[in-house]
Amino acid sequence: MHKFSLSLTLLSLIAAVSTAPEPGSLIQLPADAVSLLSFKSKADLNNKLLFTLNERFDYCEWQGVKCLQNRVTRFVLDSYSLRGEFPPNSLSKLDQLRVLSLRNNSLSGPIPDLSGLFNLKSLFLNGNFFSGSFPPSILSLHRIRAVDFSLNNLTGPILAELTSLDRLSCIRLDRNFLNGSIPAFNQSSLVVFNVSSNNFSGSVPVTPVLSKFDLSCFSYNPNLCGEIIHKECKRTPFFENTPKNASSPSPVSQNEDSGNGVVVPSPPSMKRHQKTGIIVGFSIGFFALFASMLLFLATIRKQRRNCHPKAGKLTTENENVTEAAMPAVVEEEEKVGVRSSELDVKKRGQSGNLIFCGGEASVYTLDQLMKASAELLGRGSIGTTYKAVLHNKLIVSVKRLDSCKTKISSGDVFERHMECLSGLRHPNLVPVRAYFQVREERLIIYDYQPNGSLYNLIHGSKSTRAKPLHWTSCLKIAEDVAQGLAYIHQASKLIHGSLKSSNVLLGSDFEACLTDYCLSVLADSSQSNDPEPAGYKAPETRKSHHHATPKSDVYSLGILLLELLTGKPPSQHPYLVPNALPDWVRSVRDDDGGEDNRLGMLIEVASVCSLISPEQRPTMWQVLRMIQQIKESVDLEDHVVDAGSLYS
Repeated sequence: MHKFSLSLTLLSLIAAVSTAPEPGSLIQLPADAVSLLSFKSKADLNNKLLFTLNERFDYCEWQGVKCLQNRVTRFVLDSYSLRGEFPPNSLSKLDQLRVLSLRNNSLSGPIPDLSGLFNLKSLFLNGNFFSGSFPPSILSLHRIRAVDFSLNNLTGPILAELTSLDRLSCIRLDRNFLNGSIPAFNQSSLVVFNVSSNNFSGSVPVTPVLSKFDLSCFSYNPNLCGEIIHKECKRTPFFENTPKNASSPSPVSQNEDSGNGVVVPSPPSMKRHQKTGIIVGFSIGFFALFASMLLFLATIRKQRRNCHPKAGKLTTENENVTEAAMPAVVEEEEKVGVRSSELDVKKRGQSGNLIFCGGEASVYTLDQLMKASAELLGRGSIGTTYKAVLHNKLIVSVKRLDSCKTKISSGDVFERHMECLSGLRHPNLVPVRAYFQVREERLIIYDYQPNGSLYNLIHGSKSTRAKPLHWTSCLKIAEDVAQGLAYIHQASKLIHGSLKSSNVLLGSDFEACLTDYCLSVLADSSQSNDPEPAGYKAPETRKSHHHATPKSDVYSLGILLLELLTGKPPSQHPYLVPNALPDWVRSVRDDDGGEDNRLGMLIEVASVCSLISPEQRPTMWQVLRMIQQIKESVDLEDHVVDAGSLYS
């Protein structure tokens, strides 16, 4: 009845607005009220806002609304669980609005034209799912002081004209997908600035204002460089700086009469002869250079044939012993002390090069890598992983792809794919540092993660029964994993494709880092005989002809969350309808006591991620926001408890 009466109220209000009032009829609805109702109609699909109008200026008492002289000056709806879009021609008509804050909701779509808010001073839209480009209408808000679009899905460049807004004191654009260069902000009023976790590139402008901000304000933009962030920019060769349309100046002859010092143009005939001579000389030089290059390439190929034997199989002393005894990754990781004398590539023909990714410094050679002391870490679905200790004590992780388990049609395919992966840089991804290939021999070099895998953390050793992790630890790991997956989906348009607990490693600060990401496209699914990863696979991908999608990664994350919360691998998860999952998880756990509500929210995230239908699953960014909202509720409650203790 409440929804029915609310619908009737809205219909009557719309009718009152759309028709001109007759003498003696109801007073026409104020324009500010119309704007607020228009916003609610598209942005409040969950009906969280109870806007009712019995008197002319009741809207000044609505949730989040503050008025001055019956005009809306503040509209603040933070963390109201709003879902929908920010409709155009709604709030943008509140021309007396000073503060607009819609942070920490689930609003999506583009940010509309806000040029009508010419009195706006503070704009907070952070923590939503807004997409599209940076809104150009911000440039018309000459009184604007604070702009916060962080934690959204915005793409494209920042508008350079923002530097002309001389009242700007706060601009936060972190955790989006913005790219291009950073404008030369130099407003003396700017005291808050953050563009971290985007895809910006080029040199950070050296201005007095930008120079005062900490390095963290620019972090996780792998292609940024410059003096401010202490990263040298790549130098462009001189010949690349020469303009394409540059031409030689017209030849002139100078009269050397010291009395006049006049420069006299050459006669037309002399110009023609000089021009002809330049063309002929250039042609001869070009053909000579071309011939020299051909000769040089022929010499290099001959030297390679004469000097470099063929690359062969990576072997270890004990591999023939351990292969039969270690059918699963976890069993191999539990074998301590399985060492090889070296990672020996028996060269049997033309050799390749060790290629470092993304401008990484060549801190070791292929020969040094092959002679490194090595330890077998595990065998995965497409290859074997080793821990390699180099001569300079540098430790790396080397993954050797199994040619029998991959379907790489050519070396070019592998090289292009590795170039894509090398550009992925995020704190929750184990970075690819280098790779090597020759014929069917392929190696991928990662940073070594010292604290093992999430599989070992969850399940412990076989001699002890592992206890489920505390739910707060599960929450922290879930956020790390979701951060990494969301970055992959948005930054590269790729997918992980092989998410499981053994492919989540723990870094030096025990942060969860994804490895083996985006390699599933190289795998030959017909050769897979490992039953454990099948439990992580989404139902729609279990047939060989169906390709994985971002929603497949979401399903795998749901299964991983259940593994985190229960301490049981996917093979031991019962088939349950979503409503039965909370009872099963709680029956396995016995240590969370009064935290039942927030544990329940985390179980709900796992449940919605692991729905059978991919259309019903959320996107990875939506999953991340769910997890972050649980975390924010924990932080808020802890803050209230701490504040209360001051007065106890």
